[in-house]
Amino acid sequence: MKTIINTPKAPAPIGPYNQAVLTGNTLYTSGQIALNVDTGELVMDSIQAETKQVMENLKAVLEVAEMTFNNVIKTSIFISDMHNFSQINEVYALYFDADSAPARETVEVANLPKFVNVEISMIAVK
Repeated sequence: MKTIINTPKAPAPIGPYNQAVLTGNTLYTSGQIALNVDTGELVMDSIQAETKQVMENLKAVLEVAEMTFNNVIKTSIFISDMHNFSQINEVYALYFDADSAPARETVEVANLPKFVNVEISMIAVK
């Protein structure tokens, strides 16, 4: 049994997928990019601003599933340039307590949707 999770507070999917799927107590989010739902524009002012928008989009998806970043057990970060790792990590760290942060991988890729610099997906458990 799965429950589809979608919220207008995060960017609508641009393909045949949903923002997240809840099965049992586990939530699987799709990757989020730095699309501002209020303006419909990408937030690309800086890698920090871009990462913050991604995290805020993920926060909106978690909230509609009645979860927070405390429920996140695993994240996947895809970045277009590993030289941005430390700046992305600075913003990412603001959303998690270091002692209980989730497992994670960070992977450099050739391209991301809409040619953004960072995309993040999460797995969370109630």
